[in-house]
Amino acid sequence: MAARLRPWRVSDRMWAEIEPLLPKVQRRFRHPGRKRHDDRACLEGILFVLRYAVPWSELPAVEGWPSGQTCWRRFHEWRRAAVWERLLLRVQELLEREGMVDWSRAIADASLVDTKKGAARSAARSEAAQAAVST
Repeated sequence: MAARLRPWRVSDRMWAEIEPLLPKVQRRFRHPGRKRHDDRACLEGILFVLRYAVPWSELPAVEGWPSGQTCWRRFHEWRRAAVWERLLLRVQELLEREGMVDWSRAIADASLVDTKKGAARSAARSEAAQAAVST
């Protein structure tokens, strides 16, 4: 029940699946700088922002969570490292293994597909355009 009340929380089981997908960042030896925030806390902050559609700057100051700016930087760092694509594939594999995926209900959103410049137009659209010009 607690997971339903706080959907941004990452369970230990899910973290065991996610952690190997994240890039390992080594601290410099000579000038290590400030210690990085925990990846799990950053992930929970990111999930909170995505779930509730709040601006990064309005991420609540929950004990253990980094600032919204830190979560934003980690989000983009992981995007550049293709973590989100690997995470999506991993979650799909887990759900399919558990029998919780019904691919017959899946759809493809064509709004995310790039259109090719100079591609041939459909015959219906071309005929309609010609009819409009000739009137």
